[in-house]
Amino acid sequence: MPTPPPDRLTIRTSDDVVVVRQQVRARAIQAGLGLVDQTKIVTAASELARNALDYAGGGTVTLTVIDDGIKRGIRLVFEDQGPGIPDLQLALKDGYTTGNGLGLGLSGAKRLSNEFFVESTLGVGTRVTIARWK
Repeated sequence: MPTPPPDRLTIRTSDDVVVVRQQVRARAIQAGLGLVDQTKIVTAASELARNALDYAGGGTVTLTVIDDGIKRGIRLVFEDQGPGIPDLQLALKDGYTTGNGLGLGLSGAKRLSNEFFVESTLGVGTRVTIARWK
């Protein structure tokens, strides 16, 4: 089955977060992920999209169905041009928040993903890459 080309979505409003969730679920289905894995990647995507909106004023996500010849999955790259994360290690701890949330955004997304990578530069922005494999 051929993999579809990557999609790039803009995150500027709460409605965009809903679209991200819908598109991630559609791509997860295309990748052949089961319901549990679909739910995990959609939940992680929702958290990261909400973070981009709440802490950076918005951003983008690139959705890609990936196939390495052995396994299939979905890779998501969230990017923003916000203030950056001052203490990444602290931000990855459960319960840490600078807002009004539960502090499970980054750490929750990490737990729900098979791959997780984050890079952040103060005054430049943040890039979070996650993947979920079948």
